[in-house]
Amino acid sequence: MNNIFKFFTPQDKKFHPLFEQAGSNALTIAETLLEMVSTADAEKRKAIFKEIERLEHVGDDITHSIFLELSRNFITPFDREDIHQLATAVDDVADYIYGTANRIQMYNMNNISEPVVKIAELLVEMCTDIDKAIKELRSFKNIRVIADACIRINSGENQADYVFTLAVARLFEYETNAIELIKQKEVLQTIEKATDKCEDVANVLETILVKNA
Repeated sequence: MNNIFKFFTPQDKKFHPLFEQAGSNALTIAETLLEMVSTADAEKRKAIFKEIERLEHVGDDITHSIFLELSRNFITPFDREDIHQLATAVDDVADYIYGTANRIQMYNMNNISEPVVKIAELLVEMCTDIDKAIKELRSFKNIRVIADACIRINSGENQADYVFTLAVARLFEYETNAIELIKQKEVLQTIEKATDKCEDVANVLETILVKNA
């Protein structure tokens, strides 16, 4: 009987801590990427990359745990589809941040362009807002915090898109080494995609807000 009762009890004590861990991990991996692209020391950059790789695996484990809880529990704090989409979107942010770091490391890129650093800075700001907004899902007491965070995330994505477009245009105008152009363009595309994924998180958060506020 106790097991049946637990099955129909909202599992806030399970889902919210996991989402908060995911939000915190996304912020940490974004901060670590910024540290990586801000250093010119190849050995230090290699060590930082290893930490990004570890954090990406942590994110995967958290996402797996959320999906596992979703399969085990009938009653959830908000819509099952939204739980799945939010977990996937936050995980995608970490994946693309790792993808950026991986390309930098695999391509042995010694010079990190200013646009990459600028987008990394924007990613930290956006992930800070993701972390703040996710923490507010526990109670919905300060829905303005979630709404404002989503607005800032959308603004950050617009800024990143502008930086990316300008950077690619300048690459084609000034970079004469075709291989270097391809490397720089791929890194720019991947880090910009990470900001797109932040916007996806904001879109899911806004959907949850509309349904539950």
